[in-house]
Amino acid sequence: MFRTRFFFGCLLAILAVGCRAQDSPPGSTKLDRRIEILVRSQLNVPQDWLVTVGARTKSDIAGFDAVPITFTSSSDPTKKQTLNFLISKDGNTLARLSKWDISKDPADLVSADSRPMRGNPQAKVTIINFDDLECPYCARMHAQLFPDTLDRYKDQVRIVYKDFPLIEIHPWALHASIDANCLASQSPNAYWNYVDYLHTHGEDVSGPQRDPVKSAATLDKLARDEGQRSKLDSGKLDACLTKQDDSGVRAAMKEGDALGVDGTPTLFINGERLSGALPESQVWLAIDRALKAEGITPPQQPNPPSQTSGTTKSPGGR
Repeated sequence: MFRTRFFFGCLLAILAVGCRAQDSPPGSTKLDRRIEILVRSQLNVPQDWLVTVGARTKSDIAGFDAVPITFTSSSDPTKKQTLNFLISKDGNTLARLSKWDISKDPADLVSADSRPMRGNPQAKVTIINFDDLECPYCARMHAQLFPDTLDRYKDQVRIVYKDFPLIEIHPWALHASIDANCLASQSPNAYWNYVDYLHTHGEDVSGPQRDPVKSAATLDKLARDEGQRSKLDSGKLDACLTKQDDSGVRAAMKEGDALGVDGTPTLFINGERLSGALPESQVWLAIDRALKAEGITPPQQPNPPSQTSGTTKSPGGR
């Protein structure tokens, strides 16, 4: 499932403004218009969005200047996005290039500290799942990871969940994450029992009336029941459930945003990102790559049956 974010489709690496000699000086209105027409066509810019070509500045790419192009909604000027392009000195070539920082190990970019985990705590491969407890596709991924993936890889992997409730479309997901973390603060096993239940009984929590207040009460009752089964400190748990402190969940959401997470489920396998409820076979290929990179031979087992992947987008597409 995806949260709303404006984004254009494919950004081409090189866009030719023209194949003839320059007939208008750099920065001229005529050249800006040529750039606008090309960008609108190549990026499928909605007709009601304005395209503004900014001033050229020096770039670190030989033979090219930098030029920002801003896309603004005519109906809501607060909705805008600026993309940085390169334009050749002669004004004949426009380029959209991406730069990635590879100075850090991608596996270190996503923190798994202080989170409950399943699998081998010393495993060389860490699977981090940005999860929404109300998301049906997250439930599908959850069923693949537990027990299928752990059965296949055993002590070769560890699995960690981080909170990414899609609050725009899932009315009780944030409350569920908070309650889950209340349990986690006392017992990782209680946390996983709660998460397991929600990912198999989401419709029961929603109820026929889809009343968020009733769903919240159900979530709290389930958390208290789990606390009792796990012999947790009931007073401490009640205080946590009543307080509904969302700061930890919001911090995880902010971390996900910074990593480019825009939907659930989103996995990071030693830093490699996989988005959506992908078939097991595709998830396992990524795990195998991570194991091989660590010098570990993946288990030799038949590939699982092909499964249909799926995501649901929220209004607006993210």
